[in-house]
Amino acid sequence: TMSADSALQVYKEMVLLYLEEGRRQVNAHCADLEPLQIIGATVIITLVSVWIKRFLFQQESLTSRIKKQVFRIIRKIPFIGGAIQSQLNKALEDMSASLCTLKEGMSYTKQLPSKGLSQSQVLDKIREYETLNEVQWEKGCVSGAVYWGDKALTDLLVKVYGDFAWSNPLHPDIFPGVRKMEAEVVRMACTLFHGGPNSCGTVTSGGTESILMACKAYRDIAYERGIKYPEILAPVSVHAAFDKAAHYFGMKLVHIPLDKKTMKVDVKAMKRAIGKNTAMLVCSAPQFPHGVMDPVEEVSKLAVRYNIPLHVDACLGGFLIVFMDKAGYPLAPFDFRLKGVTSISADTHKYGYAPKGSSVILYSEKKYRHYQYFVAPDWQGGIYASPSVAGSRPGGIIAACWATMMHMGENGYIDATKKIISTARKIKTEIRKIKGVIVLGDPEISVVALGSDDFDIFRLSNALTSKGWNLNTLQFPASIHICCTVLHTQPGVADHFIRDVKEQVAIIMKNPKERTTGMGAIYGMAQAIPDRSLVTEISQGFLDCLYSTEAVNSNSNHMNGKDH
Repeated sequence: TMSADSALQVYKEMVLLYLEEGRRQVNAHCADLEPLQIIGATVIITLVSVWIKRFLFQQESLTSRIKKQVFRIIRKIPFIGGAIQSQLNKALEDMSASLCTLKEGMSYTKQLPSKGLSQSQVLDKIREYETLNEVQWEKGCVSGAVYWGDKALTDLLVKVYGDFAWSNPLHPDIFPGVRKMEAEVVRMACTLFHGGPNSCGTVTSGGTESILMACKAYRDIAYERGIKYPEILAPVSVHAAFDKAAHYFGMKLVHIPLDKKTMKVDVKAMKRAIGKNTAMLVCSAPQFPHGVMDPVEEVSKLAVRYNIPLHVDACLGGFLIVFMDKAGYPLAPFDFRLKGVTSISADTHKYGYAPKGSSVILYSEKKYRHYQYFVAPDWQGGIYASPSVAGSRPGGIIAACWATMMHMGENGYIDATKKIISTARKIKTEIRKIKGVIVLGDPEISVVALGSDDFDIFRLSNALTSKGWNLNTLQFPASIHICCTVLHTQPGVADHFIRDVKEQVAIIMKNPKERTTGMGAIYGMAQAIPDRSLVTEISQGFLDCLYSTEAVNSNSNHMNGKDH
């Protein structure tokens, strides 16, 4: 012990000696300086250090910011900037022609009619607007979009919506029936996802709002835990609503890579990404691009181990996966049966067959839902409390959602699930037999994504569009997918699709390196543009077009296909 104490004493004396020498050197260098100079230098160095820290450690990475700045400078070079702008303008003009062209004799209404129209006149106008529809989704030629459209169900929904058209759940005392319906929709959904007695949730306007609400709740929990810059860890395949949530709520979205073969999130990479700022983990069940189920069971173990909330995004297939076991297509656990799963989003307006504008966000415990709520206790208009983003909400949509679930019943949902899953698996099996195309991952639900190692897959997209199919185009990697609905289970639809893919691939494979044209070329170009701000500008132009009331010359060149 004595020798150890002696050694420590020696080290202590050495440290003190170095400190004394350091002090002497600093004082010697500062001997000729005035106190004001020393104070000034200290202030400047401190300010510069703070600026450097802020510059280097922002939510957006330094590489990304440098890249953006370089592209901004390039676009300011006269001849380059001018060429880029003219190409941009041409793309926007083509888009405007595609979206805003009216039929002969049609015009836009730009102000209120001086005298109100009669009901029959309004209905005549409505029929005129209906003639603009060119895609016949009823025949099952569209990927996703309309998940059933059954006439008997539509009649029921129209009747129920009419009965509750003026109701608003913001006033539960005036509309107690709607309050009861919303509570029952949430409870039925909790039961389907194996929620316990403390599970809870709310009805929202759609999948995006459900996702936003979960992210908002976990951001506020993170703030309470002392996390200043909350991060969402999610697969690169996760829905863009998580990008929107991060943008709206000042969070950082950390994208976790996928296993290139299975297209499932890389769990080891997710584990490595967990840090002091992690506010939530995310899995998709299934994800939108390739229809693949993420390994929720494995990620839930990480959530439990690190005490981090886990959100399962089942917006797309939620009302299929809960019935697949009973439909004869068992899946690995993905819901509240797993201890780590704290919230689930599922869209009643997709495979729940409710009208557009309804979804549910569910939590394993009430404590999470409280962070979703907004309360303004000191408003002059009274205490204001709302469960989600909207204040007033359409009671008619909630009533129609409730009516759909009650009308379908477990048996109706199981039957529909059997048909859809068997159709999707038939398409997957047959597509895999076609030389030249591949199925991405091993989709288990309703989406089948196609890619190719031999030719530009957007050529196949063009070819199928010309045959009347309306599919989703995907990027990183370039691919297309079909999202099967009840409409695709109609006799002959799946066989027709498989036959068309087979025929068109055979034609393309005769000259696989041929250049892609039309809409396919635009999708390919959009994926290849290194300056993503250009893609943002084109997308903003697309959104502007949706609100345009300027008539476009019908002779303009049309873009075939569809924008996303």
